[in-house]
Amino acid sequence: MAGTLTISTLSDGTNSTSATNCIQGSAKAWVNFDGVTTATIRASYNVSSVTRNSTGNYTVNFTNAMVDTNYSVNANGNEFPASGFCYSLNVDSLSTTAVTLEAYRTDSSSSAIVDYGFCSVAVFR
Repeated sequence: MAGTLTISTLSDGTNSTSATNCIQGSAKAWVNFDGVTTATIRASYNVSSVTRNSTGNYTVNFTNAMVDTNYSVNANGNEFPASGFCYSLNVDSLSTTAVTLEAYRTDSSSSAIVDYGFCSVAVFR
């Protein structure tokens, strides 16, 4: 039987929170993937696939589209580095069906787009 349960507050008997906090405060999509050679998903929610477009450039495709592009993307990763490098997984573009990211490695004298062995992305709206 299908149905709808409408509530304003959730409680475990000791702690409580508004239903709005649960709905708006939850990740709408997340993924943990290996970005070397092919983008292999380790675990995910609301992510249908990850495409490695080129070295260090990945598109995370959503199973269910976002309502608009006013969402927040939190992304991080690394290439299992030697010391002395800084890593940045940056948003390249947003659409309702996907987010594209670029992976950078930077040291004191240069910056390069590289493949990351570990990528973690979470989307909030």
